[in-house]
Amino acid sequence: MVHQYKNNGYNIVMDVCSGAIHVVDDVTYDVIALFENHDLESMKTQLSYAADEIAEAYEEVCELKKEGLLFTEDIYEDYIAEVKARKTVVKALCLHIAHDCNLACRYCFAEEGEYKGDRSLMSEEVGKAALDFLVANSGNRHNLEVDFFGGEPTMNFDVVKKVVEYGRELEKIHDKHFRFTFTTNGVLVNDEIMEFANREMDNVVMSIDGRKEVHDYMRPARNGKPSYDIIMPKFVRFAESRNQQRYYVRGTFTRRNLDFSNDVIHLADLGFEQISMEPVVGLPEEPYAIQEEDLPQIFEEYDKLAREMIRREKEGKPFNFFHFMIDLTGGPCVAKRLSGCGSGTEYLAVTPWGDLYPCHQFVGEEEFIVGNVFDGVKRQDICSKFRACNVYTKEKCKECFARFYCSGGCAANAWKFHGDINEAYDLSCEMERKRVECAIMIKAALAEEREN
Repeated sequence: MVHQYKNNGYNIVMDVCSGAIHVVDDVTYDVIALFENHDLESMKTQLSYAADEIAEAYEEVCELKKEGLLFTEDIYEDYIAEVKARKTVVKALCLHIAHDCNLACRYCFAEEGEYKGDRSLMSEEVGKAALDFLVANSGNRHNLEVDFFGGEPTMNFDVVKKVVEYGRELEKIHDKHFRFTFTTNGVLVNDEIMEFANREMDNVVMSIDGRKEVHDYMRPARNGKPSYDIIMPKFVRFAESRNQQRYYVRGTFTRRNLDFSNDVIHLADLGFEQISMEPVVGLPEEPYAIQEEDLPQIFEEYDKLAREMIRREKEGKPFNFFHFMIDLTGGPCVAKRLSGCGSGTEYLAVTPWGDLYPCHQFVGEEEFIVGNVFDGVKRQDICSKFRACNVYTKEKCKECFARFYCSGGCAANAWKFHGDINEAYDLSCEMERKRVECAIMIKAALAEEREN
């Protein structure tokens, strides 16, 4: 499968199954478009280039095909049986340390931290039992990941500290290493929390939606007051204290700020170098939800952002945008490319009372409870469904050029919109395809800059 597109003056050709990327001239671009269904003589009659130019391009394409860099066969479907049958271990937990929050974000899928249940804080006992469960179910894996999530984790930070301390004890006993992270809205962040996080947390996610007017409308405090001025100075200092590494400022854009590239640029102008801006996921009836008719503007915003990133890179003022970060030389293993994030198998979420769910976005949907941290996984049938889910069980993925980059997309979104984890959320797919195209174009532009 070959995907061709033009972006920012570049003719880009993706060979989907080999992962090869080619930046070509106009003649070669048009020859590739006709290659599978036309011979050389037919191309000479259809294309308005000199015959020798077409012949030269044709020979180059033939050589690339011979080398396995163009029009390659899909060999990955043969791995599906192996992927389904592989023995997996649990390597990551999302600890819902607090089902409570001090903000009232309008788009919050967790219902201000309640997750369709009662406001609750995780106890030290449950937190420690979660780490015991992770160690016991991690097999020979050395590095284990634990994310403190909410709600707002800083509302229960004493338990966070005790769980981390317990984890460091387990490391010595079981030859494991915990990579702790936490996500915060910043309201309660102080010097003590920053110091602890910089010592113990491999990554920190700081939630902010960009420009003050955008952020304050979508992320007000529980009393309705704005929160931007409270958190922004802390986040700027937090990022600097981590030397602009091992963190993300993470925003959400909605229908209210479809010009979200301005929010990303606003964050970059404040000095942040690690930025993520996610599209909101909301049912169509929600006023903030992205609609199909919004896609052209969203695509323009991604293009604008990609061009701005290239400009800043050339000026020595780069920043990373999470959705444009693609590894074209290595990347994830085959199983990861085919089956995605590992939700329900390698990754589980833990509620304050210890129930296990396939991921944080399923929490509160009781039919997805797979067990608890005290008794382990009891619903292997649910886990088996997630293990079997891959880009070849999803009809929409089979002919999508981006399938090995998104690995089939988010199971929770598929279930939310279609009631089936083997479906795909169409708006998300459209945006992912555009992001992949922009990310590859950035790579092409910067490679050209280095060559020159």
